[in-house]
Amino acid sequence: MTVRLVGRRPHSSADELIASLRPPAHFAGCAFENYLPSPDYPSQAQAVAAARDFAAATGPRRFRRKSVGRGLYLDGGFGVGKTHLLASIARAQESSAFATFVEYTHLVGALGFQATRSALQQFRVVCIDEFELDDPGDTVMMARLMRELSDAGVAIAATSNTLPGSLGQGRFAAADFAREIQAISAVFDVVTIDGPDYRHRGEVVDPEPASMAAVVDACAADDAALEYWDDLIADLAHVHPSRYGAYIEGVRLLGLRGVAPLKDQAQALRLVSFVDRLYEADVRIVASGHSLGTVFTAEMLRGGYRKKYYRALSRLAAMTDAPESSQPAASRR
Repeated sequence: MTVRLVGRRPHSSADELIASLRPPAHFAGCAFENYLPSPDYPSQAQAVAAARDFAAATGPRRFRRKSVGRGLYLDGGFGVGKTHLLASIARAQESSAFATFVEYTHLVGALGFQATRSALQQFRVVCIDEFELDDPGDTVMMARLMRELSDAGVAIAATSNTLPGSLGQGRFAAADFAREIQAISAVFDVVTIDGPDYRHRGEVVDPEPASMAAVVDACAADDAALEYWDDLIADLAHVHPSRYGAYIEGVRLLGLRGVAPLKDQAQALRLVSFVDRLYEADVRIVASGHSLGTVFTAEMLRGGYRKKYYRALSRLAAMTDAPESSQPAASRR
């Protein structure tokens, strides 16, 4: 029987939110050994070595709680394997936390700063995927959180498609927060990874929309959810983003009827977070209406959040195009 997402209001306790800080299903098989660096891009093999060394240096035998934490920052474009390496670091540790930058900011929003800091200080390594600074509040909060975690001896590994010194540019008056951004940058050793996006090896291709009948037919399975696009976009505003993972629990295929371009940036940013959770859970998508490649307006794609939107488009294309018999995430980098 087809299920519904709209109207779900999952509740997660503090302990459940902390327990969820681990590599998601899409990266369950990631390891240093199955990252396949391209010989055309030597920086990929160098990044594997740097990530492996970082994991070894923060392991149980070398870890000292009283020492200042180490930091590794993996910089690169979409689909070069940054998250694969970050998940590999997390899985190489007996004590690690793993989430996206946005999930950590949402965690602070759900639990409060002090409770979040206390919880994260219990880990040897905190892994932050897709590090980005969206606004002054995030900048001040994350600068403080990272400083206090580092002072407590927690190692921090992060991925981003923006170098630390350029964080926040185009999104807010980053120059006014140079001190905070510099404090964040000082935590890390930066390793840059070159290469094309493995998900499509070229420009993002707009997924072809299906017919409405095909969407309905595809969603006949028990693990499928079927929603009208406008209803889903409106409902996301009523679910805290820290609970988007619980919101889609049990769903393996999402059918969308009547896809259309988004109306404002608030909708767009919520969709980015939602797409990340779908991608991490290996949810497939079948959609009718406009192509999913057109949901962000041209103005959005020119603005300060364009990298977020292009990442979401890349992931939407991967989820829409991937056949049911696709290879496991670990073999795809």
